[in-house]
Amino acid sequence: MKKIGFLSFGHWSDGAGSRTRSAADALLQSVDLAVAAEELGADGAYFRVHHFARQLASPFPLLSAIGAKTSRIEIGTGVIDMRYENPMYFAEDAGAADLISGGRLQLGISRGSPEQVIDGWRYFGYEPPEGDTDADMARKHTEVLLTVLQGRGFAQPNPRPMFPNPPGLLRIEPHSAGLRDRIWWGSSSNATGVWAAELGMNLQSSTLKNDETGEPLHVQQRKQIEAYRQAWKDAGHQREPRVSVSRSIFALTSDLDRAYFGRNADSGDHIGMIDENTRAVFGRSYAAEPDVLVKQLADDEAIQAADTLLLTVPNQLGVDYNAHVLENILTHVAPELGWR
Repeated sequence: MKKIGFLSFGHWSDGAGSRTRSAADALLQSVDLAVAAEELGADGAYFRVHHFARQLASPFPLLSAIGAKTSRIEIGTGVIDMRYENPMYFAEDAGAADLISGGRLQLGISRGSPEQVIDGWRYFGYEPPEGDTDADMARKHTEVLLTVLQGRGFAQPNPRPMFPNPPGLLRIEPHSAGLRDRIWWGSSSNATGVWAAELGMNLQSSTLKNDETGEPLHVQQRKQIEAYRQAWKDAGHQREPRVSVSRSIFALTSDLDRAYFGRNADSGDHIGMIDENTRAVFGRSYAAEPDVLVKQLADDEAIQAADTLLLTVPNQLGVDYNAHVLENILTHVAPELGWR
């Protein structure tokens, strides 16, 4: 059975004041949407992370709150920008949030996406070593994180500590066993997908990818997934990896659905530049009557290849409407495709 979750995106304010919500309202609505998604039978609640934007920037308080209010649903990110992260603090916060949720975190991390500010990670005190790029820095932060999450001691204890120490070297606390296997890498290229497999991370492939062959997004992603799984096999990992893709999918079952998304019914892939050197292919939005949607999604090679589908939902439309969007897919589409 394919796992189906949502990936929340959108600002809590458009910056012009015409649709302004407070940050507190947006965060509390995120908790409410995760609770509603669990009640509907969805498998995951994931959240985008962006710094210097009117969006979620510090995920662990939100993930902890959701973990305390739910009991079953997976809770994750898509993605945390590792250029900004201290791996030690990350491991502490993630360990605490995972323990609160009972081991349900599924953390997507990456080198990040185009930012609101120039080199925002510099304001957080990070600078790539000479000869390295910011992407190199993100990958090095990631490698440290993965090592720390294994839970082995590495820090020399103080001979006169404030509290008694266990014997041997000390590890980051709190430690959550199993979290190391629930780290995902958000990959936009085949090469970084292979790198993620070699390091034993799960794979998140989003609604855009570096345009490496000129083929449609779903074809390029399917080939990326195949390369990732082959690299995983070659690395000799013992567990089965997980792979997710993200899509904007709307089943049009009401006049309100058609008003919001009917204009996207004939959309296709788009080509754009995510920076001055990188050409990317951006995936289409799917919006159609449920029977048409079933046929369209059956032809999406990346969705078929992945084990997890994240439905991107615009959080500014509110909890009730987004719950309706999820229920439409879970009720009218997923069973017809054999996902439920």
